[in-house]
Amino acid sequence: MNSLKSLRYNSIREALTNQNPTKSSSFCPLYIYNQRRWLKPVDSAQTRLENRTRDHRLDKLITQIRKLNIILEISELMSYKKRGPFVSLQLMSRWKNVVGLNVKFGAFVSKYPNAFEIFTHPFRKNLCCKITERFKGLIEEEENVIRECEIDAVKRIKKLLLMSRNGVLRVHALRLIRKELGLPEDFRDSILAKYSSDFKLVDLETLELVNGDDDDESLCVAKVDKWREVEYREKWLSEFETNYAFPIHLPTGFKIEKGFREELKNWQRVPYVKPYERKEISRGLERFEKRVVAVIHELLSLTVEKMVEVERLAHFRKDLGIEVNVREVILKHPGIFYVSTKGSAQTLFLREAYSKGCLIEPNPIYNVRRKMLDLVLLKNRHSRGLLQAGDETHEEEKRDALVSSDEDWEGERDGDWVLPILKK
Repeated sequence: MNSLKSLRYNSIREALTNQNPTKSSSFCPLYIYNQRRWLKPVDSAQTRLENRTRDHRLDKLITQIRKLNIILEISELMSYKKRGPFVSLQLMSRWKNVVGLNVKFGAFVSKYPNAFEIFTHPFRKNLCCKITERFKGLIEEEENVIRECEIDAVKRIKKLLLMSRNGVLRVHALRLIRKELGLPEDFRDSILAKYSSDFKLVDLETLELVNGDDDDESLCVAKVDKWREVEYREKWLSEFETNYAFPIHLPTGFKIEKGFREELKNWQRVPYVKPYERKEISRGLERFEKRVVAVIHELLSLTVEKMVEVERLAHFRKDLGIEVNVREVILKHPGIFYVSTKGSAQTLFLREAYSKGCLIEPNPIYNVRRKMLDLVLLKNRHSRGLLQAGDETHEEEKRDALVSSDEDWEGERDGDWVLPILKK
């Protein structure tokens, strides 16, 4: 009895003095141990983004497109220089942070001889760079194709206005996805002002649809509705199965958990207000999110390359009624969308539009941009023949251009430092 009292007394004293418990006190019921709490795993947009099944072909495509965009940005900066058709490498090295390069400028330029031509200035003896004639021709071809597809661009803008809540869009939002929609750089003057019978500028930054009720009914048909019609007609599926369904293409290696197929089947049957319908949106969360999926699906279908940066979708949230977390919604549907985190921004793909990293239904603008990308991906392959052919036909014209622009030369002078990596 005395031993039990002493054991109890020692355990209470150790607990009060924050001392380490002894072996005898570990059996005492009065000693309080720290309990381990098992937290429930969090299911959020960030966890879905980290645990998603990767599509390596689309990730690789984004990496290649980023390199092409850097080259196009460099060529645009070079076009601003009015003193000659070339720029010194020393001056170009100052553009490293502007274009977002994480390597030396000279190393990047020399890696793509089909886009950039490096030569030594005949008088100043420093290294200079200019755009190759072949790549310059593709840039001009893209501009011409965009001008030729002007009617399609007008149709895309009208469909976006018809899909908006009040027939109104912000011009700034259109400017952010100008390239994705295939619009020219001066689309405000060349398209918005030209087609005043279709839409008008209420103020400097607000675009409004004119006579939206009198438009062609074919403009109010979504891309997914055409797919549903084919599924209903060719595969003899019931209207109940196809009326509100979406094409599902799960990525390779996607782990199908228990109950996933049943949940997906039930979600496909959920009715919702379609993007071009002027009805009151239901209060049900599942129906509201499905309408958001349909709006984003239609927006991606209107783009030239069926992809757009996720951050730029936020500028359409108010006009298109996307009042939810966009990234969280698109990550819930890996069979419809794919988010690539390669590069400096997250890019959203329409999964059904791509197969093996290429667009299934190409268009003229996409074909020209694909030619640019293929030329850039050649790198050092077949570049020697291109350079020799160009030197033989334009050797005298090059020398005349160099001599004529010598007076206004802005680059390095005799004895200036030359990038050592290009001497090899």
